[in-house]
Amino acid sequence: MSISCPTPHIKAVPGDFGRTVLMPGDPLRAKFVAENYLENARQVNNVRGIHGYTGQYKGATVSVMASGMGIPSIGIYSYELFDAFGVERIMRIGSVGAMNMKVKVRDIIIGMGACTNSAFAAQYGLPGTFAPIADYTMLRTCVEQAEKLGANYHVGNLLSSDAFYGADPTATEKWQRMGVLGVEMEAAGLYMNAAYLGKQALAICTVSDHVLTGEALDSDARQNSFTQMMEIALNTAVELEK
Repeated sequence: MSISCPTPHIKAVPGDFGRTVLMPGDPLRAKFVAENYLENARQVNNVRGIHGYTGQYKGATVSVMASGMGIPSIGIYSYELFDAFGVERIMRIGSVGAMNMKVKVRDIIIGMGACTNSAFAAQYGLPGTFAPIADYTMLRTCVEQAEKLGANYHVGNLLSSDAFYGADPTATEKWQRMGVLGVEMEAAGLYMNAAYLGKQALAICTVSDHVLTGEALDSDARQNSFTQMMEIALNTAVELEK
């Protein structure tokens, strides 16, 4: 007797994913992690080209699946993983644009919190403003693993923006004034889904470009060269599974 897929966007069945899922935005980065780091990796999803794999890393079962770009996309995939597939924690492993001169290209930003200009939280009908934050245990473990690898990392606030090409030329300066380290497009949505569903989440991002200096890496480098971030995330996953 066949088991039907429990969600419209992930063609898998309960048990196909590990308790911990690494979630890059780029499907090819998910494929890169599976091919270069996971043992006995098997593909568990490819609906709409969203590659998902499950395998072993240092004896722990770990999955990796793309989120696509933006809060609406990661909102769908992270919700379905948490709600239908028994996933307990998701680590976003993405790229981020630095907006602080202390942060350099290829540094790593670990998102303690995630500001946003998205209206994603409006669905909860809260009588105020929700502050999306990472899970502390994941954050602490990730920092420990970054230290062990000698990474250049920063812990602080991200901005999850709905607009890649923003129309307000003063926006960067305003967020920078509030201490935001970098801008990306997914972390706040992930953190809100985790909070709502009682799960754990963390965003670990490599700086791919600098909003203030104009320095930027090309698409191939973004896809294949963020290996230190991948290793930090994988080692974090192993520690959390103990």
